[in-house]
This record gives sequence, C-alpha cells and structure tokens, in this order.
Amino acid sequence: MRFDLVDLQLFIAVADQRSITRGAERSNLALASASARIKGLEDALGVALLKRGRRGVELTAAGESLLDHARIVIHNVEALQGDLAAYASGVRASVLLLANTSGLSEHLPRALAAFLREHPDINVDVEERESADIAAAIVSGAADIGFAAEHALPDSVERFLFSEDRLMLVAARRSDLGSRRQIDFQEVTERDFVGLTASTALQVHISRHAAKLGARLRVRARLRDFDAICQMVAADVGIAVVPENAAKRCARSMPIVAIRIRDGWANRRLTICARSFKSLPRPAKQLVDYLRAEVQR
Repeated sequence: MRFDLVDLQLFIAVADQRSITRGAERSNLALASASARIKGLEDALGVALLKRGRRGVELTAAGESLLDHARIVIHNVEALQGDLAAYASGVRASVLLLANTSGLSEHLPRALAAFLREHPDINVDVEERESADIAAAIVSGAADIGFAAEHALPDSVERFLFSEDRLMLVAARRSDLGSRRQIDFQEVTERDFVGLTASTALQVHISRHAAKLGARLRVRARLRDFDAICQMVAADVGIAVVPENAAKRCARSMPIVAIRIRDGWANRRLTICARSFKSLPRPAKQLVDYLRAEVQR
C-alpha cells in the first residue's frame, strides 16, 4: 500500500466536509491533486471509498472503516509530535484525559495533584466532555484516557470503577421541599432551577433527561461551580442537581437540604476507561496505574 499521512489527512477532511472540493481547500491542496490522491488511495486499497454524487460524496462501508483507522493514525502521529516537542522544551511527556463534570470537579483533582507531584516530568491536559462524547473519543482513538459514567461506554472499551457518583437535588431548607428525603425528578421539572453553564457536560446530561420527561428546565441562573450554585439555592433562587459529594459538603455550611433523586439516571458508576490499557503510551499508563492504586487504598 502506497499512501502517506497527507492522503489520510485529506481523506479525513473530505469525509468531514462530504466534498472533495471543500476537503481539498481544507487540506490546502489543488482540486486535481486531491482527486488524484483519493483515486490513488482507492487503487492502493483495491476498494471504492466514496460514493460520488451531485451534492458531494458519501462514504462507503470501506470508507467508514478507513476513516476510523485514519483518525487513530493521525491522533497517534500528533501525540508523537507533541511528546517529541515536549522533550525539546524540557518536559518529557503530556497525557490527554477527558473527564465529565463530576470527575473534573469532585473526584479527580486530589488524585491528579498527587500524581503530578510524584511525576514532575509528565503534564496532564484535562478536558471536560459529556460521558457519551468521551466514549466516542476513546473508541475513535481521539483520546487515550477517559473518566466517564459507565452506562455511556460500549462493551469494547476497557474500564475500571473509580467511584460512585449519585446526583442529588438540593433545595433551600426553608422551602416546601425542606422536609423531603427523596423525590422523583418528574415532580420538580416545572420549578425554577439554578444550573451550570449550558455547555457543561453535567448540565447537558440533566437537560437530556428532563427532555425525556417532556420538560424544558427553567434555569434562572447559570454558574460554573457547585458551591456557587448551592449558595443560590440557599437563597431560595431555585433548586439544583449536583453530585452527592458537593451537596453534602455545602449542606454542612449552608441552609440547604440534599434530596435523593429516585430516577435511575441519577445513580452513576464513574470509571477510568481506554481502548486498551496495555497499549497506552507509557506516561498515560503511569497515570492509569496511579489512579487504579488510588481506588484500592
């Protein structure tokens, strides 16, 4: 097979744009050159990759398969370039970790801080994503490690349990919900809420489950951290859904109550996940081993 990284990058661009013309523009190639490269790919592989039509192109089954592999190859090359660039700047390695909101704010910071203290030659870049997006990134090879709710992961993804994460409803102690200990989410969907910013992974998760109940939440205020949200709840601005750790922590110093949500989606098993733990780059494997040891302590 005779093709190179430029061919793979071009094919990804064509697939994303659903157009050879736009894919060529995105790859800074002339249309004739891009067409020749795509034809060369098909000849080298002995199979049609694209269905060409008046409105652009569609991927064949073989094209979908190549796209998955091409993304993995390009991701690995970019990781290689990043690691080598890090050598030149005096930092040996960097690990990309995708985490959902609860993991990023409540479960990971302490363990990550301890890991970074013990490994001064490794950097960790943490990006917030919703669990379903993390699963897709792991499967496609766009990320090495994820911290996600187990229910969102396909069977092909390896994982181990890091922590349990129950979502709780918090309300002002003086409100009419102040005496409740548990509740069905359907009972409160018409109330005023205090929430995270709209693009936050946890807020997307909550809004999706509200939509399944036929509701669109009225969010009176959006803030970026759970303590600020609970302060608004304490002032009776609205109710909120936050992780149990945050709810209990804030309830110790604020006049709020934490109410168990009976819906199944509120109980989540949070996992560390990867396509294959054994095939991870060494720095990522070191981080995984450290997090696994944290669970066992």
